[in-house]
Amino acid sequence: MDTAYRSATELAEALRAREIGSRELTELYLARIGSSVLNAVVTVDAQGALEQAAARDAEPVRGPLHGLPMTVKDALAVAGMRSTGGAEELADHVPGTDAPVVAALREAGAVIVGKTNVPRWSTDLQTSNTVFGTTRNPWDPERTPGGSSGGAAAAVAAGLTSVEVGTDLGGSIRIPSHFCGVFGLKPSYGLVPSLGYLDHVGGGATAADVNVVGPIARSAQDLDLLLGVLAGPSPRHRPAWRVSLPAPDATRLDGLRVAFWGDLPGLPVDPEYGMVLRRVADVLSDAGALLTTPAPPVDVGGQIELYHRLLDAAVSPALGEGHAEAIAGGHRDWLRSQSSRAGTIDAWTRWFDGFDVLLCPVTFTTAFGHDDTGSFATRRLGERYHRELVDWPGLIGVVELPSAVAPVGTVASGMPAGVQVVAPFLQDRRAVAVAGLVAEACGGGYRVPPHS
Repeated sequence: MDTAYRSATELAEALRAREIGSRELTELYLARIGSSVLNAVVTVDAQGALEQAAARDAEPVRGPLHGLPMTVKDALAVAGMRSTGGAEELADHVPGTDAPVVAALREAGAVIVGKTNVPRWSTDLQTSNTVFGTTRNPWDPERTPGGSSGGAAAAVAAGLTSVEVGTDLGGSIRIPSHFCGVFGLKPSYGLVPSLGYLDHVGGGATAADVNVVGPIARSAQDLDLLLGVLAGPSPRHRPAWRVSLPAPDATRLDGLRVAFWGDLPGLPVDPEYGMVLRRVADVLSDAGALLTTPAPPVDVGGQIELYHRLLDAAVSPALGEGHAEAIAGGHRDWLRSQSSRAGTIDAWTRWFDGFDVLLCPVTFTTAFGHDDTGSFATRRLGERYHRELVDWPGLIGVVELPSAVAPVGTVASGMPAGVQVVAPFLQDRRAVAVAGLVAEACGGGYRVPPHS
């Protein structure tokens, strides 16, 4: 496989062994970014990246990402680099400090090359804004890469970067990974610091209670590599807190207790995507997985309604004066939602006593054509509203569980399709390991797209 498409794990090993230089690899990705027509990487600091790379080549290995060039979603603050959140209000914004996750990447030796595109304030599941324009899917440029980490997933799929860090409020890591045929991880809530997230003017100082930061990559091993770098306390808690995640305890599908939902009442999926999911179920059963289709632990409709209330509150600062109060509701309503959420989390915790993982759809469809008509709330996709795209991701996100996306095949149109692998709280490495096993068993995994 061409160097640009190799996994970050392989590239990091080659860099540590001095088999390839950081400057050489950085120049490769800069050249690919410069010739790409996808509009995925929208801000580049070529001089700064080359200087960082030269420094990494000249110094001892400082961490697991030593010399690895990479990009970061434009919703995260990067010191000294234009960071816009996809909004005209921050079109010329250059932060003075890194988001904690960016600081962690630098500490691990990474070279930050540039920023990947997002929708305005990361509040859409397509990736387009008035600052940088529209990002295209490397499998079909006439289709969206998803959002809001659409630039990140497109860049990883197209070999414009080694690995990426995105954010996920309503499927914003998982849906683009699914649409672009790559791996993604929404970590357990609170496992990775989410400060420095640019979701409104003045944003970054606080963290939304449904938002997480996580990796997008070309292999499950890469997700695990990045998780080891990103997971940890916020800078404020670092003097006293440490993170020690359980080791991955799933090494084979045989005997694995798998709960499987191809759809649920009120949450149907497109027929072509449903066929892919049924094939996944057949493959897992043939591999010896103990696959069952249990009832959900809670009322699904009620849980999704709860998620939408919390999502509306989380995105309300981005909507400006005049909208925030109406959408966010009162503090009393927010407290009621949190109380309901706690009970729902308890129900899921007990439910997972009977299963190792849950496999379910990422969303109800695969990548669709660009559509800039109307708003996210009113836009339609056939008989469905775009807003429904967040229902499957939100079902998992609102209960704070880790979810890895594994590419498992393609639909009839040739577009990639993925599946969510959900594990109990803080069993993130299990979710990642099973995602790798599932992709391998299905003959899926990362493939180089035609427009890369």
